[in-house]
Amino acid sequence: MSEVVQMPGHEAQELQRAFDVFNQVSQALTQAYQGLQGRVESLTAELAVANGELRRQYEAKEALSERLSLLLNALPAGVVVLDSAARVSEANPAACQMFGSSIVGDLWPRVQEARLVATEAPGEWHLDGRRLAVVESPLDSAGGRILLMHDVTAAHGLKAELARHQRLVAMGEMAASLAHQLRTPLATALLYSANLGQADLADAARIRFASKTTAQLQRLERLIQEVLLFARGESIGCDTLLTGELLGDAAQTVQPLFLEKKVAFRVICGASEVIVTGSRKALAGALVNLLENALQACTAGGQVTLWASESGRQLRIGVRDTGAGIAPEVQLRVFDPFFTTRAQGTGLGLAIALGVVRAHGGSISVSSVPGEGSEFVILLPIEEAAAETH
Repeated sequence: MSEVVQMPGHEAQELQRAFDVFNQVSQALTQAYQGLQGRVESLTAELAVANGELRRQYEAKEALSERLSLLLNALPAGVVVLDSAARVSEANPAACQMFGSSIVGDLWPRVQEARLVATEAPGEWHLDGRRLAVVESPLDSAGGRILLMHDVTAAHGLKAELARHQRLVAMGEMAASLAHQLRTPLATALLYSANLGQADLADAARIRFASKTTAQLQRLERLIQEVLLFARGESIGCDTLLTGELLGDAAQTVQPLFLEKKVAFRVICGASEVIVTGSRKALAGALVNLLENALQACTAGGQVTLWASESGRQLRIGVRDTGAGIAPEVQLRVFDPFFTTRAQGTGLGLAIALGVVRAHGGSISVSSVPGEGSEFVILLPIEEAAAETH
């Protein structure tokens, strides 16, 4: 018969309390485990959703990358990507076709020096008989760049043809006026030359008639030269000169005319060292046209000022006179071909000046108050390199 061992009362109570604590801890651990298991399941579900979203984003970016690649390959414009060392990292087929071979891996400055020839227009280059417009943009913060190249050869040809067509149309519209302007000095020259054939003509009269005949023929020659210059148009060259030299050329040409008419003439040049690139002859001729126009507006005792200044990235050249001024309705037409308010004017001087300035990427404006004189101002762009040298 087994014997039941009885524990003292206090030990039984301690043991019971221990069992109770153990049960509580076990229950807490069970609940914590269940909570942890639920959290793991929730995180697993969230991770699956996130992975699905990432997968969709990746697939979308892959599709976008493929479309961009197809687009770059199909673009007629050349696209060249440069890294921070200016080395060509990518070039689409159009760019490789422009250069005749792949330029990937080449240093762009060497490619530019060996293959591209600068034109008179900023950002445009000659390449094997074609004309390219190159636009550069930053690609990333690491110093990469992207170059977009357009073949603008045909566009330049069309632009020149359109300008020529517009000039010819203007000449056709004003042919009757031109014929009248040619006929007047020609008839006068014929009259004077007929007098030269008189046998009893005195030597003094013969010299006077010969001088007048020569003057009328010179007027005819100048008129024809202006017409041809307007019809042909102006293309800018690659001369490099200082603004002070340009103003000096124009001033030297017109100085005798001002002395003869007793009109004061002064030159104020605040931009003597600014470099001008283009056609020295054409620019000086445009200034001469403006100065002669100002001289015609003045009477004896008047004054004409030729000035220049630099403003930001622009060169300003002005011709100011103290003449009678220009009426507002006339100001709207002063640059129209063959428009003139003078009986012996051709109406081409200001039109030619405008064409020359536009060919150099600039513009001309006129401001005038009747009775207080007029001022013509030319704005010419200053190239970055020239500005830094200055």
